[in-house]
Amino acid sequence: MLRISDLTVRFGETTVLNAIDLEVREGEFLALVGPSGSGKTTLLRTVAGFEEANRGTIRLRDQVIVQDRQSTPPERRHVGMVFQDYALFPHLSVRENVAFGVLRSREKKDIVERALASVEMSRWIDSMPHELSGGQQQRIALARALASEPRMILLDEPFSNLDPALRTQVRADVRRILRDAGVTAMLVTHDQEEALSIADRVAVLLHGEIAQIGTPREVYHTPNSKAVGSFVGDAEFLDGIVRSGGLETDLGIIPIAGSLPEGMKATAMIRPEMVMLKSETGSSAERLHVQHSEFFGRDQRVVLQHHSGSSIVARVPSETIYRPGEDVAVRFTHPAHVLPER
Repeated sequence: MLRISDLTVRFGETTVLNAIDLEVREGEFLALVGPSGSGKTTLLRTVAGFEEANRGTIRLRDQVIVQDRQSTPPERRHVGMVFQDYALFPHLSVRENVAFGVLRSREKKDIVERALASVEMSRWIDSMPHELSGGQQQRIALARALASEPRMILLDEPFSNLDPALRTQVRADVRRILRDAGVTAMLVTHDQEEALSIADRVAVLLHGEIAQIGTPREVYHTPNSKAVGSFVGDAEFLDGIVRSGGLETDLGIIPIAGSLPEGMKATAMIRPEMVMLKSETGSSAERLHVQHSEFFGRDQRVVLQHHSGSSIVARVPSETIYRPGEDVAVRFTHPAHVLPER
């Protein structure tokens, strides 16, 4: 569907994207995540035609839209765009906003009505943008993108202006709408939870390069580096040596996934949710010192330190109170993912 090869973009002397290779499959929802300055928005805007490449090729189905410094104008790429601020025209009605990019005048009325029906906004067809909530405006922006019957839709931080409670519902609705329409989509977001919850695959950009791409479960549970593991979710990393099927660390023997050679140096990734705590003494459990805890309602974040100086974080149910200064027994719910020493 979309194939990007050796894409390099520079702003002055700064290389923002470095030799990017990426493929988005037909009907797929791909999320691009990365810290500020990683190049994810630049990649999206280059596909849309708003930024120029210095080198590389972008092919959308059978059309080459970028070949080094030669590029197809944005309006001829058949790509829809949903911006962070929705970019609705305040002086135009919902009907007029959605119709703005529709070129076939004879069918415009039917196209607009179908697009609004697909996002369940038909009853607001004659409303003005200021009369709509943020979630409704987001739906109208999506309807306008769908109305042009694009080959692909690009979404640039489309949920960031919504309240947290509304954001969860709206992003689920958008995912359903795009799936029902069979539209290929690429989303840029700084919210890892958002990417993991709605994307078919996630591409992690670090320093202008794709560090890893895979399903949400692959990227979260089996990152290929500390950088990816620590960016996508919370994680602590413990160095050790493989002993008797586990990893010998400052915290004792940690169970690990897979089979590694005895005596090999490696690093275990510990996610907070895989740490279990018990106040009572357990002969087979390592005991750690509670430094502090943070209450989040449904759960709590507990920071723990071993007498060796190593520390880990646990995310556990909030019913039990863990007080600074007490010692707790630590067990792990499942084997840790291991990164070989590099």
